[in-house]
Amino acid sequence: MNAFSGPRQSALRLSSSQGFSLVEVLVALIVVSVGLLGLAKMESLALSSTSVAGVRSAVASQAANLAAMMHANQDFWQNSIVYPSTTFTSQTIPAAATVCTTSGAAACVPKSMADYDLNVWGTALKTVLPVYSTTITCSLPTSTLPVSCVIRITWPENAVAADTAQAQGNIGNLAGPDYTLYVQP
Repeated sequence: MNAFSGPRQSALRLSSSQGFSLVEVLVALIVVSVGLLGLAKMESLALSSTSVAGVRSAVASQAANLAAMMHANQDFWQNSIVYPSTTFTSQTIPAAATVCTTSGAAACVPKSMADYDLNVWGTALKTVLPVYSTTITCSLPTSTLPVSCVIRITWPENAVAADTAQAQGNIGNLAGPDYTLYVQP
């Protein structure tokens, strides 16, 4: 008979098969850690994307506001010989000549209304985008085609890098985002 038979042999088998080894626990911790780091990166990317989407939505809304102002002052914007193209930035918002909200008053000629509208709009856009550049270009009126205008807004954008190439700046030559709206005043 074997020297390890009986209750001693079964106790030896139980003690060698119970629990995990230290190496198994460390491997499991590494796998869980890598998974949690990936989850944290995805969370920061999601938060950044939400912020970027919110800014882009606000820019689209501001461009639509300017389009509405242009529709309200058709006497000026449909005569684009007066104002064929303008470019301004968050640092050079056009100055409003006078507070002009209704037509017909002596100070509210169409050009004064347009200047006031651009001032109000540029100031409102600055609350959304601290740094931006805007170009408004209108076509010349013809007998067959109505005036059409293009509102283009560009701005720098901060975002979280999604991969190593972005983190190392390999896409640094790309221009910042822009929003273009075509309007027929």
